Amino acid sequence: MGKRVAIIGAGVSGLASIRACLEEGLEPTCFEKSDGVGGLWKFSDHAEEGRGSIYQSVFTNSSKEMMCFPDFPYPDNYPIFMHRSKLQEYIITFAKEKNLLRYIRFKTLVSRIKKRPDFSVTGQWDVVTEKDGKQESAVFDGVIICTGHHVYPNLPKDDFPGLKEFKGKFFHSKEYKGPEGFKGKRVLVIGLGNSGCDIATELSHTAAQVIISSRSGSWIIRRVWDDGFPWDMVFLKRFDNFIRNNLPTFISDWCYVKKMNERFKHENYGLMPLDRTLRKEPVINDELPARIICGTITIKPNVKEVKETSVVFQDGTVFEAVDIIIFATGYGYAYPFLDESILKSRNNEMTLFKNVFPPCLEKSTLAMIGFIQALGAAIPTVDMQSRWAVRVIKGTCSLPPVSDMMHDIDEKMKMRLKWFGNSQALQTDYIVYMDEIASFIGAKPNMFWLFLTDPKLAVEVYFGPCTPYQFRLTGPGKWPGARNAILTQWDRTLKPMQTRIVGPPQKPYPLFEWLKLLAIPIILIAAFLALN
Repeated sequence: MGKRVAIIGAGVSGLASIRACLEEGLEPTCFEKSDGVGGLWKFSDHAEEGRGSIYQSVFTNSSKEMMCFPDFPYPDNYPIFMHRSKLQEYIITFAKEKNLLRYIRFKTLVSRIKKRPDFSVTGQWDVVTEKDGKQESAVFDGVIICTGHHVYPNLPKDDFPGLKEFKGKFFHSKEYKGPEGFKGKRVLVIGLGNSGCDIATELSHTAAQVIISSRSGSWIIRRVWDDGFPWDMVFLKRFDNFIRNNLPTFISDWCYVKKMNERFKHENYGLMPLDRTLRKEPVINDELPARIICGTITIKPNVKEVKETSVVFQDGTVFEAVDIIIFATGYGYAYPFLDESILKSRNNEMTLFKNVFPPCLEKSTLAMIGFIQALGAAIPTVDMQSRWAVRVIKGTCSLPPVSDMMHDIDEKMKMRLKWFGNSQALQTDYIVYMDEIASFIGAKPNMFWLFLTDPKLAVEVYFGPCTPYQFRLTGPGKWPGARNAILTQWDRTLKPMQTRIVGPPQKPYPLFEWLKLLAIPIILIAAFLALN
């Protein structure tokens, strides 16, 4: 084996990193605080300190073909959108099939990571761990941090005057596990993100009344998209993304708002974002509009004041006899085992090149995996990040000069401010980001070459969904089954629904759809010429 690499966390990011190390001939050692793999997706019936937490009823927001490891498709019979238990089953199967468990030290806490005295020469790290009350220190040539960014709840008590006087219960959504104990209660959910909407819609079936308080609103989209296909397999396509990113801004904004409002008019439901053109990640929820229109959920503006038994909103309205307040106010991030100056190299901001590498280290031997949020699935994203990170640590890929990396970080911050309204947001354009990282290791699909040599595959890659298999067609880690996986992706998608056969499965033909759109101006021009 080659260089020794410490991996912190055995969720999907950690497993991807272990596998990437093995592919490159490195020696990984993964430290996991709990007794199993899965990270956030390893369900527990109570929230644990220092670990991510999910509720019992969670389903994935990404479809199975879009969120698999790029060389490990889900079984045909898995549903398109999975309950958290099915995803955890897949993660465990992946770890076993790829023989990754042997490299993981379970029930081991990482308490300290620090540079060795000769770091500027060797790039090595001292990693201190604890298990069963015993401390151990070891030297590693590289460190990959895979602890995620859904661990430390953000509960902004100071932003809610009077909260200390509230006589009911209040807690962060991390503590929520299910609707038990909420029957007949009057519940306020603060926050209009995915968790807040999921919790609110679930409780609306048992609670007496549920109100969602939102400061800035949000777009709501559904899993079932155009013609009944999964939203991400229709929305995340290379050609569509190219069109969206290259249209004039006013046209792109108009198209975006029109598409987001296609299912229902957000203005009528009190959901419209304050700045409707921002590309902030939409909420994926199939049920929320129906619960609002049935009166079991009400949308309100930001909270002005909390009283002993009631809540006053910014518009002056009052929610009386409140029993429970749930703060779905997101998460902060912290890495208590690491010196903050390593990650926050400027103005106390987290500065990472491509959301992976601290730019100012003398040696690029520390990487952050999964510290990103794209409108796309996490698993293929962290797989791509880890493949790149491992090659940098190994020395087969190099990073640009510090000045170039800082310039890139500045440009990305400007872009995030423009597109997402927050320069510190973790959000990014999924396809653009994946292509960017893939190009560093030679794994980006060459569309020109594909159209010349394999037009059937090229059409599916460029006009069809940008599935993870595309990033194992070429380069290091190339998977021989990638081509077939892409050409059969719709078969696996539709398979679990073929329980009552009424005809052949209806698959989309994306190139044909665009040809129909191109025909519209031709018909209009022909009609104009005929009339003149």
